[in-house]
Amino acid sequence: MSQSNRIYLFDTTLRDGAQTQGVDFTVADKVAIARELDLLGIDYIEGGWPGANPTDDRFFAEPPEFQNAKFTAFGMTRRAGRSAANDPGLAAILQTKARNVCMVGKTWDFHVDVALEVDRTEYLEMIGDSLAYAKTRMEEVMFDAEHFFDGFKANPDYAMACLAAAEKAGARWLVLCDTNGGTLPHEIERIVGEVAKKIPGERLGIHTHNDTENAVANTLAAVRAGVRQVQGTINGLGERCGNANMIALIPSLTLKMGFETGLKEGALQRLTHLSRLLDDRLNVVPNRSAAYVGTRAFAHKGGLHVSAVEKDPKTYEHIDPELVGNQRIIVVSDQAGRSNIMARFRQIGLEVDAKDPGVARLLEIVKEREAEGYAYDGADASFELLARHELHTVPDYFLLQSFRVMSERRVNARGQLIALSEATVKLDVAGGRAMEVGEGNGPVNALDAALRKALLPIYPELEDMRLVDFKVRILDSAGGTAATTRVMIESADAKGRRWSTIGVSPNIVDASYNALYDAITYKLFRDGAQPAQRVQT
Repeated sequence: MSQSNRIYLFDTTLRDGAQTQGVDFTVADKVAIARELDLLGIDYIEGGWPGANPTDDRFFAEPPEFQNAKFTAFGMTRRAGRSAANDPGLAAILQTKARNVCMVGKTWDFHVDVALEVDRTEYLEMIGDSLAYAKTRMEEVMFDAEHFFDGFKANPDYAMACLAAAEKAGARWLVLCDTNGGTLPHEIERIVGEVAKKIPGERLGIHTHNDTENAVANTLAAVRAGVRQVQGTINGLGERCGNANMIALIPSLTLKMGFETGLKEGALQRLTHLSRLLDDRLNVVPNRSAAYVGTRAFAHKGGLHVSAVEKDPKTYEHIDPELVGNQRIIVVSDQAGRSNIMARFRQIGLEVDAKDPGVARLLEIVKEREAEGYAYDGADASFELLARHELHTVPDYFLLQSFRVMSERRVNARGQLIALSEATVKLDVAGGRAMEVGEGNGPVNALDAALRKALLPIYPELEDMRLVDFKVRILDSAGGTAATTRVMIESADAKGRRWSTIGVSPNIVDASYNALYDAITYKLFRDGAQPAQRVQT
């Protein structure tokens, strides 16, 4: 493998990602994410900024054991008026268990003049002093050239002088940063090309922000122009509009452009898992439309599309979804044809003759239900259950006799205003009648709690099931508070499975029950649970 074809991957999720609004990593989060990145074979994992906050300090004090990645600290060059050896900020990043450091410095003369108010020549000395001092204490030193592209446009000689100072001081990588995300791909490629005439691409890195939705494109343009270190974050986390998305960059570099990386065997197939693991840690709903790893990335809805995909997946799929750990989904909707139904049957393991009258009947049911407000293109589990019920291949695990939900808003003993809900369910299950009461912070939460109390003693498979998302949509807004409501629930379990179910009703609690019923039934069926005998009433 030639050096020129090798791309080094530098992940900044644990620092840049922490700057995302609403994201607050714990030490446990950082450890879990770092381990996953190391398992993939990422070359560099930037852990954060030692000395900047207590979380980063604790993480750097007791980092996980790295088998593949180089654990890297981030920090600034020395301050004006201090020597490198006598700068507390510099000392903090050089005294951790990380043996690699990436140091940020200005490269835009405007910032040196106005923000730092330092003489330009003196600032070049600050860069050189800091990196040379760090070089004596670390295995590898990198220079993060902040606002490089803006600086190059304004004063290319000074921006290049900053790089030269860092290179002379021993920096292994000179990372060109599009810090405000305002540079476009054609500019990136031109400017990097100019830099690469003076500094070998094997010494250059790229760090882009996504403020024009071009971070991935800008990174790939920089690679085309010569850079060989790529920085980014999982799922594109980062301040403002985010950073370059490493989940999209990795397959684009390897599968599309043919570059070599340090990724371990099978790492590409773990990208979907990694993307969703981060979302789970942050308790956010995965982006269904995310490139490569989203649940819609390889979903096919139109009947003609499905026919073509069945004959040759390359017609509508740019890669085999399994290469990145994803899967093809044939969705069913009122746009569907028989080919959609048959393809979906094959995907869920149903052997059905295409001429079976039940297929045509199911297609009509789907269209009728979608006219009522159902949307099976986003609720695969509910569609599968509908199909299996029509074809008599899924049992009834329990029968609801009735449920009642009450909500109360009151002041508690501490003088706090609280809202509580209580649900009572009556079920026929396991040869008898079960009645349970559950409480929750809302009617749906209470209903879920009551159902679980009744079913868990009989179906322990439900122990690891959890609800991860709950969406409500008003379908006919003209009806006001009496409008028909669609509820979609996404569930998950300890096996890493996710499934979506749907319920529709003029009553939001009734719609929620319908979606909950499907979610529970799907979990039991997929786990191979044996149905208990139902009492006949």
